[in-house]
Amino acid sequence: MSTCDHIAQAQDPSPRTPEGCEECLASGGSWVHLRRCLSCGHIGCCDSSPSKHATAHFKEIGHPVVASFEPGENWRWCYVDNVIG
Repeated sequence: MSTCDHIAQAQDPSPRTPEGCEECLASGGSWVHLRRCLSCGHIGCCDSSPSKHATAHFKEIGHPVVASFEPGENWRWCYVDNVIG
């Protein structure tokens, strides 16, 4: 796995909505997989989900790194550098 400064400096905030994607929960939407923002703890749905809220959060807020919020998965993704770590 490659790394980047964003991943190396990422924090480990508590999930804001541990039960699922914030926006999908509010709108009644659904998700495939979940991602946790490592800047603020936002939980958003992945790009395989209908609304792609994790990527939308990056585009709107600019927080660069997410981690999988799926049980048993331990990886991080940097939107800026397009790298997994």
